[in-house]
Amino acid sequence: MKALGHALLQVGCAMLVCCAAATTAHAQSQEIDELKGKIFDAHMAQQSFSGLKFCNELNGTSFYFQMRNRILNLEEYFRSLEGLVKAGIYNPAKRRSWTLEDAKERWEEVKKQAQDDKRKCELVASLPALEKHLQELQAAAGAEKKE
Repeated sequence: MKALGHALLQVGCAMLVCCAAATTAHAQSQEIDELKGKIFDAHMAQQSFSGLKFCNELNGTSFYFQMRNRILNLEEYFRSLEGLVKAGIYNPAKRRSWTLEDAKERWEEVKKQAQDDKRKCELVASLPALEKHLQELQAAAGAEKKE
């Protein structure tokens, strides 16, 4: 009976080792897939975001204004929105004069854009490190498969 218990213990330990290895391999595979996704996003930003040349200034306090190919400071932009409302300037998007609600809506949009622009710049800047990390993980996964 003691021998049977010992054999079951060995089988149980072997199963735990096997499950742990499978879990580790799955986690590595998941991490590799996530890295590939980030690298893809970085390459897409690199190809499609015209504001990359302004990344040193896109730190969350400004945003890229594509129509004029320049950056705009959020605080200055907010003041210009206030000026549009006060002066009753025509808002072509709404086909009427600018209102306070229009200005608030646009302000929320550009604040989000400023954060998105910052994120794109950070992502593109991190591309070499992401690619290096991916190579390391793939090499480690390949080495484990050989064992």
